[in-house]
Amino acid sequence: MDKVLVTGGAGFIGSHLVERLLGLGHTVVCLDNLEDLPSSPRASKLNNLRSMASQRGFVLAEGDIRDQTFLSRVFSSHKFDAVVHLAALSGVRESVAEVGLYEEVNIRGTANLLEETRGHGVKKLVFASSAAVYGDNPRPSLSEGENTDSPISPYAVSKATGELLCYCYSHNYALATVALRFFTVYGPRQKPGMAVHLFTKLMDEGKEVTVYGDGTSVRDYTYVGDVVAGIEAALAYRGPKFDVFNLASGRAVSLNELVSVIEMAMGKKARVAHLPPQPGDVQGGEGDISKAQALLGYRPAVDIRQGVSLFVEWYKAGLPRHK
Repeated sequence: MDKVLVTGGAGFIGSHLVERLLGLGHTVVCLDNLEDLPSSPRASKLNNLRSMASQRGFVLAEGDIRDQTFLSRVFSSHKFDAVVHLAALSGVRESVAEVGLYEEVNIRGTANLLEETRGHGVKKLVFASSAAVYGDNPRPSLSEGENTDSPISPYAVSKATGELLCYCYSHNYALATVALRFFTVYGPRQKPGMAVHLFTKLMDEGKEVTVYGDGTSVRDYTYVGDVVAGIEAALAYRGPKFDVFNLASGRAVSLNELVSVIEMAMGKKARVAHLPPQPGDVQGGEGDISKAQALLGYRPAVDIRQGVSLFVEWYKAGLPRHK
């Protein structure tokens, strides 16, 4: 079977992907810096990998994509068939306050990885991009052909730049790249600061749920299992040397509806406080997944009600048990 490098493999999406690839019999090198961050503690990342750490074919490479020497050592130690690049700093609002750091990790780190991928003869790289590249696009349905030259946050700039770097390497070298634009991924292991996790926790603790704006802004909430299936399909894709796909549910959900769905799953009523919209936030829209359906065979299977129920089940299982 193939040997796959997954950067950011201890994170939310990454750990689910590593788990899936191991289950298919692949050898997986999980590259992660395991940095201890308030939004993503080291202990949580290690816990994400707990069930996989002893599995055959699992290798953990702890280090940073900004460290070219470390990356070169990893690539020299393994002959990879493919790379899935998920490692990045995420968060639109956080990027506004940390422009330089996002450039260093998301842009320079991606360039470092592409250079090692090219230099060691790897033939395939899948890049985790974001729907944030569409900017504040008013269209209700966003397709891959939309303009992406008007990003409104440093995070979006970093992802749009990553796509361009992938195109550049595919154009100039024997490296096929696929950029996947994720739309608001949620599910078990999601970071605490993301909407579904945050709203669930606040509701559970009887605290106010803060909604920026009037709650009518929409997102396409995509279940993590569907995203993993899309990544798997992208690894097998044999199309043009560079291509881009949306990975979404194909249905927009307003913040007000999201709160309502979580209320039903939790069996509790939320106390909602409305605040002005935040810098860098976009109105959002649903992802047009017709291209991914036609060329990747992508079929999202989990709707928002089922997905939130699965998340809440995971959330409650992790709560302390008192005798």
